[in-house]
Amino acid sequence: MTKRTSAKHKIDRRMGENIWGRPKSPVNRREYGPGQHGQRRKGKLSDFGTQLRAKQKLKGYYGDLTEKQFRRIYAEAERVKGDTGENLIGLLERRLDAVVYRAKFVPTVFAARQFVNHGHVKVNGKKVNIPSYRVKEGDVIEVRDRSKQLAVVLEAVQLAERDVPDYVDADHSKMTATFVRTPGLGDVPYPVMMEPNLVVEFYAKN
Repeated sequence: MTKRTSAKHKIDRRMGENIWGRPKSPVNRREYGPGQHGQRRKGKLSDFGTQLRAKQKLKGYYGDLTEKQFRRIYAEAERVKGDTGENLIGLLERRLDAVVYRAKFVPTVFAARQFVNHGHVKVNGKKVNIPSYRVKEGDVIEVRDRSKQLAVVLEAVQLAERDVPDYVDADHSKMTATFVRTPGLGDVPYPVMMEPNLVVEFYAKN
């Protein structure tokens, strides 16, 4: 098992949910947490515990972002006019690694981060190797010519377990994708319920 696969499975087990909807998730086989005490019956979470869990799940979904990274994105979502929870989702979905994942250029968000880091992606014709790069509406993301036949790309395009959402216009024959618009919570195809409102409550109290 690779380090990335291990990380994904660990997050799923910790959350007790298959947060990416992957068929090989360990929670498809068992619904208890990792470790020797994982099968103990869990008590009802406190309000703090519920809010913390919502934050950890959202952080985990986008590649297990660090608290510093996530807090910085949240602070920006808070500054922007409008609903903070909706703003947070929009900012997370505008990350370049998230768009590469949504376009089905790679099979996982962890692979998307590595794919961008290794220089396989261009934005509006220029190479960008920063996963947190913020995509704007109308930006064109493309896989570099030398990377189009990589096994990870060919595998991802064939995946039947998820579709490209309508706010990303992907052309797999050219391996390009246009970021059409910034989505709201209801537009994002999360396999499990995400609750950014609880994240807002968490940071309001902590």
